[in-house]
Amino acid sequence: MEDQMETSTMSTTLQNTLIQYHCFPEDEWHLAKKTSDVTVWRRPSEEFGGSLYKCEGVVKDVYSRIVDYIRPGPYRLQWDSLMTEMDIIKEIDQHRCVMRYTTAGQLLNIISPREFVDFSYTTPYEDGLLTCGVSTEHEIVRPNCVRGFNHPCGWFCVPLPDNPESSLLTGYIQTDLRGMLPHKTVDLAMAGSLVNFYTDLRKALKE
Repeated sequence: MEDQMETSTMSTTLQNTLIQYHCFPEDEWHLAKKTSDVTVWRRPSEEFGGSLYKCEGVVKDVYSRIVDYIRPGPYRLQWDSLMTEMDIIKEIDQHRCVMRYTTAGQLLNIISPREFVDFSYTTPYEDGLLTCGVSTEHEIVRPNCVRGFNHPCGWFCVPLPDNPESSLLTGYIQTDLRGMLPHKTVDLAMAGSLVNFYTDLRKALKE
């Protein structure tokens, strides 16, 4: 019972934190990268000394299928070029789990592979879904990996009012990569990887 209460509290806190990010005024965000179909902004994180990133773009598919491809499950590892391994180490219920995953090195391995252990939660939001996560403590670290830490992060996916077969996908990411990395290097890597995330996702959904 105590574990269930703790999980429920964590889920509610995480959801409320993401909704708070989603309500930040537009003038508090600074443009980090813009392409024809994805925009990435950043602002100082309130959780650690790095940045909170916001990314947004339209994806031509229904929101439920998009979220199935993003959240932990059979699809994510097949298409996400940054993710090299993923295991669900604890299945709590159909909406919640704890997963461990590793990411590839970036910028010619200036940023070496990272490992993360995250609590993941998916819940309805308005007419769509929110899938969100936060890192948890886990003792075992895989060799040749630096343990990174994801502060509250997540993806809002809602159908477009005038075209429900397409969806607006908005993400909030604040990852502490740890290690001695210059802020400019992290900003460059994060903005680029978020744009690539949309490219990889759109390609996977078409297949």
